[in-house]
Amino acid sequence: MGTTHKGKPPVGGPARRYPPGVNYAQLLFPDFSLILIGYLLCRFTALDRKVWEPIEGLVYYFLFPVLLFHSIVKSPLDLGAASSLMAAGFTLGLGGIALAYSLPHWPWLGKRLDVRLHAASAQVGFRFNSFIALALASKVAGPQGLQLIAVLIGVCVPLFNVGAVWPMARHAGKGFVRELVRNPLIIGTASGLLANLLGFSVPGWLEPTVSRIGQSSLPLGLMAAGAGMQLGSLHLAKSLGVSVLAVKHLGMPLMAFGLARLFGLDATQTTVLLMFSAVPTASSCYVLAARMGYNGSYVAGLVTLSTLLGMLSLPFALGLQGG
Repeated sequence: MGTTHKGKPPVGGPARRYPPGVNYAQLLFPDFSLILIGYLLCRFTALDRKVWEPIEGLVYYFLFPVLLFHSIVKSPLDLGAASSLMAAGFTLGLGGIALAYSLPHWPWLGKRLDVRLHAASAQVGFRFNSFIALALASKVAGPQGLQLIAVLIGVCVPLFNVGAVWPMARHAGKGFVRELVRNPLIIGTASGLLANLLGFSVPGWLEPTVSRIGQSSLPLGLMAAGAGMQLGSLHLAKSLGVSVLAVKHLGMPLMAFGLARLFGLDATQTTVLLMFSAVPTASSCYVLAARMGYNGSYVAGLVTLSTLLGMLSLPFALGLQGG
């Protein structure tokens, strides 16, 4: 780093509008095809989990943090223009966390839920797959979409990781702060926001390398998400699974639609917020659960179903704006 921003447009700008009858399912098909390809390669070729686990680690710990950092730092953040979107995203995150963790207190559901299994799987109800979100942002909202999704990632990744780690750390007796500060997504977004606010950008001679690193993370991340899909342990807690996935794929989009109107977001910001609310949950949910001593295979099943449900919830959420 070391150069300052020059002549780059701030976050904000005119709203992007779509012609009537946009086929969002067709728009999203190429990225879900990569997920399917990853699944098929892992299940039916020599490229099995032994191959995909180090790829997943490379994307999660290096390629993806670089993409987050670059997406945030390459264009100056106009906090005034983005403040409504940031507030809406933060409120959406709080609402999703509250709804997911309220499930054991629902009178008709609470007694049927295993407390420890809920602590591990509640994160599925509010976290998001950043690989998919970044891959789709520019498709559904144009060039500005990547800037806006970077703002939401910067605001919500720390919040969602706090919401995911704290209950499991509390139940497992592990250090919450230690788990949080080691998260590569938080490191990437926090350093990108700090660099952006200080007025720094990636030097011109390094820009092509950093850009290619970030671009490589998207197809690899989508295929890794497909390679990690598994359904084996879902029979252990069907009510919990249905409830958590309903929070993610129905509750979150409806909340996003209401918050977009409440905070007066323009059409482009609304599109990005709706997409953000409806993308499948984070593929790292099962990694986090397993690493902290919980039933990772059950959470992996929920992640798989969430990935499949995303093919329905994304057109549903984006269609709310058209409606």
